[in-house]
Amino acid sequence: MAYVLYFFRLGGVGVFGPDEPRYAAIGQAMARTGDWVTPRLWGQAWFEKPALTYWMTAAGFRLGLGTELAPRLPVALLSAGFLIFFYWMVKREFGNFPAAAATIILSTSAAWVGFSQVGVTDLPLTAFFSAAMLLALPWIAKRDTRFLAASGASLGLAVLAKGLLPLVLAAPVALRLRWFRDLFRVRVAAPFLLIALPWYLLCYARNGTAFLHDFFVVQHFQRFTAEGLKHVQPWWFYLPLLPALLLPWAPLLLAAARECKWREPRRLFLALWAGFGLLFFSASTNKLPGYLMPLLPPLAILMALGMEEGAAAGSRTIRTLLVACALLLAAFAAAAPLLPAAIANQWAAAPRMAFHWTWLLPLLPAAGVWLLDARGMRVAALAVIAGGVAAAVGLVKITQEPAIDRLATARPLSADLARHPGGVCLEAVRREWVYGLNYYAGIELPDCRTRPLPFHMVENSGFPPHLASPSSGTQTYKMVDPR
Repeated sequence: MAYVLYFFRLGGVGVFGPDEPRYAAIGQAMARTGDWVTPRLWGQAWFEKPALTYWMTAAGFRLGLGTELAPRLPVALLSAGFLIFFYWMVKREFGNFPAAAATIILSTSAAWVGFSQVGVTDLPLTAFFSAAMLLALPWIAKRDTRFLAASGASLGLAVLAKGLLPLVLAAPVALRLRWFRDLFRVRVAAPFLLIALPWYLLCYARNGTAFLHDFFVVQHFQRFTAEGLKHVQPWWFYLPLLPALLLPWAPLLLAAARECKWREPRRLFLALWAGFGLLFFSASTNKLPGYLMPLLPPLAILMALGMEEGAAAGSRTIRTLLVACALLLAAFAAAAPLLPAAIANQWAAAPRMAFHWTWLLPLLPAAGVWLLDARGMRVAALAVIAGGVAAAVGLVKITQEPAIDRLATARPLSADLARHPGGVCLEAVRREWVYGLNYYAGIELPDCRTRPLPFHMVENSGFPPHLASPSSGTQTYKMVDPR
């Protein structure tokens, strides 16, 4: 299932959106130039994110992975490795069933599957920040400091993945304020500082106040408060989004809320981890779905604990919730035809949603889940739902990736770009296409208004760009005298 979810057809779709091609281009430049300190996008310093994700991508290019696998395979491997660690840590703290259940829930939730296959910063941040918080659980429970040094090292990697954000999200450690001095002991603070600080100091030494202004002022404080970054959403944006990110497991949030013993310190810590993060991101002016990724690991554990404690109390509610999870597998069948248009943000190209017989297929796993759970085989019931997710994801990849590639990525245009090296400019092309076109062209394509060239890359009614003759305005390949 892990292969199907994270590695199957990993390069089946070109890099897409404004972020993935941009981060991939920066990593590619690092691999080519050998400058692993200053992130550069087409020769210009770019201080939007720290270096960790760029380093991962650069390593992929150095290993010869290619334009899609270089940014994605390191993220997918990190995802799989974190899940192994996640299982071990949850088993150590809470036992066998919570470990198995939480790992199944997390690894097959919609957001985890999706972000494990995209070369952006959300998964690296989540993996290292969550590892730091999980390693702090023994300290939260009984002031066991054995893992705090490893926790500090992991938090340092999280700071290298996304700046100051993990330090803010770690606020729930204040639950043990009386023991706070433990976090500042040399053996805990040193690993954090030795991992997190060197890149920041080197980048400042090479780039001066421009780095401080762009990275901290613009990308941290203004991103939280300003409205000019094109991600402004209302305060309630995440309330309906969070259950969608947890599909098909969202009904188990009721088990977590109803059954968990909140007075136990570790459970309270997990709840504060998720709750504080949700409040913080909701207060931000700019919001994106991937911001909620660090909240999924504690929620998965709480859902697993809720199931365990509900079963101990003899509650049949858990069985009903698991059947509801199985029925929600229909969401994958319903959403699959809409996925290409959704990823491309071109809803005009989306087919009208209509009932299809495949929506009824989840009735079979739902019946199996009911029977297995009734016989006390709850992990097997969870595995049936997870298998349904893997089957749905595999089918979506096979059936929808060609349309996603055509509608949402610039990769199908790469051959055209290669035929006209240095002869293409961009005419009124949207931001999310510009970075992809530059990435597959291998150069920064100029704006036709400032530097007209023989071929204009134009958009046709909101659909993917096409090469057009600037004189005719049609989608042809007639060479035009640039004069």
